Amino acid sequence: MSDKPVRHFLSLMDLTPHELDVLVKRGIELKAMRNRNFVHEPLKNKTLAMIFEKSSTRTRISFEAGMTQLGGHAMFLSPRDTQLGRGEPIEDSARVMSRMVDAIMIRTFDHETVETFAKYSKVPVINALTDLLHPCQLLADVMTYVEHRGSIKGKTATWIGDGNNMCHSWTNAARQFGFKLNIACPEGYDPLPEIMDPAAGHYEIIRDPVEAAKGSDLIVTDVWASMGQEEEQHKREQAFSGYQVNADVMSAANNDAVFMHCLPAHRGEEVTADVIDGGQSVVWDEAENRLHAQKALLEFLMD
Repeated sequence: MSDKPVRHFLSLMDLTPHELDVLVKRGIELKAMRNRNFVHEPLKNKTLAMIFEKSSTRTRISFEAGMTQLGGHAMFLSPRDTQLGRGEPIEDSARVMSRMVDAIMIRTFDHETVETFAKYSKVPVINALTDLLHPCQLLADVMTYVEHRGSIKGKTATWIGDGNNMCHSWTNAARQFGFKLNIACPEGYDPLPEIMDPAAGHYEIIRDPVEAAKGSDLIVTDVWASMGQEEEQHKREQAFSGYQVNADVMSAANNDAVFMHCLPAHRGEEVTADVIDGGQSVVWDEAENRLHAQKALLEFLMD
């Protein structure tokens, strides 16, 4: 292992705007290379440990397939597979695992878990989702916008729904990529001040989703109840009933606006079927681009 300082990716704020732009461009290049069946294996003999305390479809498949395509190996670890699930201190697990693998990806609940892991790790740690942030999703989302519409700099995106980890990550993206973010969320579900205060000037909270969508180049939403919030489902359905992305919302946005959703989606709740399955939706490219954007990230951190 080299003596270079270890770089982690716990938040979009861990990289510079230039580095993030480079990653997005590199993701597009790696996608084109894969579509040409070009073999590119810079991570041969390298291992990524993947710790999942929250279940996943897209995150697991994209990281595991990505490591294979880059010539490396990904190791899936659930809480049942490690001493973490039996109460070993995070610091000790980080010290041990980082002596054996070349990078560690963590998908968990408490953001402090990934911060502690990174503090004691000798190798890069990647946040594959916490209750606070989901930065890997934003790499894929920005890459998707760039593919379809060109640079996102100076554009307007509108977030409709809960002020959750995805909303936080979109706010960080507005700061780093230089666009404006409108946030339409019901009172009581605002994003956290610790994320929003440093982003002053990059976002605006507009309670009415149709009003928030006006002049927008991109509409994005997420489920009303995330993992761990299922018991709040009925309460949230009432609170968010006026925050569905439907034809009225899309027609308020610019004619060439695209629709995004990190998936899984609940048609008829946060988005109507005609929107997510319609011509402005780019959700399938967005889902696929998790693979390509994360390959660019793995290459950047590990190679």
